[in-house]
Amino acid sequence: VQLVESGGGLVQAGGSLRLSCAASGRGFSSYVMAWFRQAPGEEREFVSSISRSGIATYYTDSVKGRFTISRDNAKNTVYLQMNSLKPEDTAVYYCAANSGSYYDTETSRYDDWGQGTQVTVSS
Repeated sequence: VQLVESGGGLVQAGGSLRLSCAASGRGFSSYVMAWFRQAPGEEREFVSSISRSGIATYYTDSVKGRFTISRDNAKNTVYLQMNSLKPEDTAVYYCAANSGSYYDTETSRYDDWGQGTQVTVSS
């Protein structure tokens, strides 16, 4: 599946952004979807994932209560609503598709990746 992210930008601390990831190709609803991020000089890290149906979600501790992942299988799109943004959320955000479990947090478990979208949070 091909993935294209959008919605990144520059925002002040405490602000909000909504990222979108549009998928093309067949079988979007058969994939677990996730968001990862990578700050300069850092490894890519897991942010959040969502099950195929959208019922189950999983978050890394640092974004719980601030970020919400969702998906619309009719539109082949996954979203990441980011509220109460902090400077430490600054990174390139990537969406990814996985044929396994929504508990998978390792990058090696994900088969397809988007090109990323930059999120910059100023203090």
